Amino acid sequence: MTDTVECDVLVVGSGAGGLSAAVAAAARGLSVIVAEKEPYVGGTTAVSGGFLWVPNNPVSRRDGIDDSAEDARTYLRHEAGNHFNADAVDAFLAAGPEAVDFFDRETALKFEPASAFSDYHPTAPGGRAGGRSIKAQPYRAQGLGKELRRLRPPLPELTFVGLMVGSGPELKHFFNATRSVASAAYVAGRLASHARDLLLNGRGMLLTNGNALAARLFRSALDRGVQVWTDTPVLRLERGNGGVRGAVVRHDGKEIRVRTRRGVVLAAGGFPQDKERRRAMFPHDHDNTGHHSPAPSGNTGDGLRLGEGAGAVVEQGYPNAAAWVPVSRVPRKDGGWGVFPHFIDRAKPGLIAVLPDGRRFVNEANSYHDFIQALFASTKPGQAARAFLVVDQPFLRRFGLGFVKPFPVPVGPNIRSGYLKTGGTVAELARNAGIDPAGLEETVAAWNRDMQAGEDRAFGKGSTAYNRFNGDPEFQPNPCLAPIAKGPFYAVEVVVGDLGTFAGLRSNGNAQVLDEAGRPIPGLYAAGNDMASIMGGNYPGGGITLGPALTFGWIAARHMAGVTEAAATPTAEAIEA
Repeated sequence: MTDTVECDVLVVGSGAGGLSAAVAAAARGLSVIVAEKEPYVGGTTAVSGGFLWVPNNPVSRRDGIDDSAEDARTYLRHEAGNHFNADAVDAFLAAGPEAVDFFDRETALKFEPASAFSDYHPTAPGGRAGGRSIKAQPYRAQGLGKELRRLRPPLPELTFVGLMVGSGPELKHFFNATRSVASAAYVAGRLASHARDLLLNGRGMLLTNGNALAARLFRSALDRGVQVWTDTPVLRLERGNGGVRGAVVRHDGKEIRVRTRRGVVLAAGGFPQDKERRRAMFPHDHDNTGHHSPAPSGNTGDGLRLGEGAGAVVEQGYPNAAAWVPVSRVPRKDGGWGVFPHFIDRAKPGLIAVLPDGRRFVNEANSYHDFIQALFASTKPGQAARAFLVVDQPFLRRFGLGFVKPFPVPVGPNIRSGYLKTGGTVAELARNAGIDPAGLEETVAAWNRDMQAGEDRAFGKGSTAYNRFNGDPEFQPNPCLAPIAKGPFYAVEVVVGDLGTFAGLRSNGNAQVLDEAGRPIPGLYAAGNDMASIMGGNYPGGGITLGPALTFGWIAARHMAGVTEAAATPTAEAIEA
């Protein structure tokens, strides 16, 4: 016999979309259960960079940023093109600042600005050179108490001896530790604090980036009395009276029927590990060998399948089904592989990316998503989409490369594992890495000639505010440019990965999931990557998955609580749409 429990809201998944819906609903007096099929809370959010893109947000305004919803709408219209969803975009732009204000004031989620972090296409109409991205403040893990064991740990490939290094200013201290007394002192202090944590707690205790975001949302849910059930897969949705009225889950080894009075929120993280849907929607992964996602293994498209079973529709028409990122495969001691996403090393001065023929194909400092789109465009049909990041010894000592850490961390283990390829000359490196030697020699020679002229005449590396943000300001006049001249030389192979999927369930500005006729399915909502991205299959800026995830979780909670008025008057275009 199946047991039955009742609640106002059932949330499927515990990333930023799910936990924001849970916290906001509980704050409005609703009873909430979160069902997470993994043993850990946090989903992909917990292993992410943790930025949230929310235009005109109060955190950035306090930091002196002057933005407007109108400019952001212009930018999103340009970025989304034919897939611009006026209803959802206007809802996001109106509610985003309110959602950020709510979480910052009334929960354990506290933000800090990232005002220098540029939009990825800052020269496009409505684009900005900074101020739309924010991130969670670092968090001491002791705040979760015994619940810390249920927080998903960060990717080990993105830590240093278990230490989480915060993005932005902290990361720059680590890069500069051998050249700056202030940075050396800062890094020494962080390492000493980390050593104390290891001695006393057996693990690092200062959480940063997406891990801090997930931890703060988890703490907020617990503070509001949300029941968070882990190891609890949702088996099926239950329908009645023309809508979704709950679900059947497996919890504590038995099936439980959860009856909902207000709604079910699907926020299970999209489908980055769903091999069947990837074969259908990722052209480069037709045999499940061409894609390597850093997302948790449990992100297998459960929310999308549950939604389809209730009459929902998955968006099929986006130009990109996911947020692409170049990744390198890191050998692990157990014989398996880790995945390292290459976010910022590509912009550093003295790095080029080449195809197996040794030729460049992209402005390396462009966004990770743009990098992979250029790789797709340059890869011949039937060939694997792969490239190589090439640097010299001064670069490797100063910046590291992917999983390889800067000096004084030894590089030998990464060479012996096969992760890092090397050679005393450019041609020798090419032969050892599987790159055409003549092509690479010619490319490096052309690059070095451009360095004498002070510009990348082939692809314009360092030509935008976003490029320069991730460069090194000590290199002038262009922080992204330096010669590749002093051996030995090094290379790491990169392949295609993702930071989440874009092709989710079609939904409206209230986060309600729509059926084939475009009508809301009563009682069914989506947030995070289970909701079709309002970016139209494109990637405008840092945090365009987490910003909308947090906002539409908040919007879903507001709607389930019976608050239906919009936060701002919709535009005429939105009404017509």
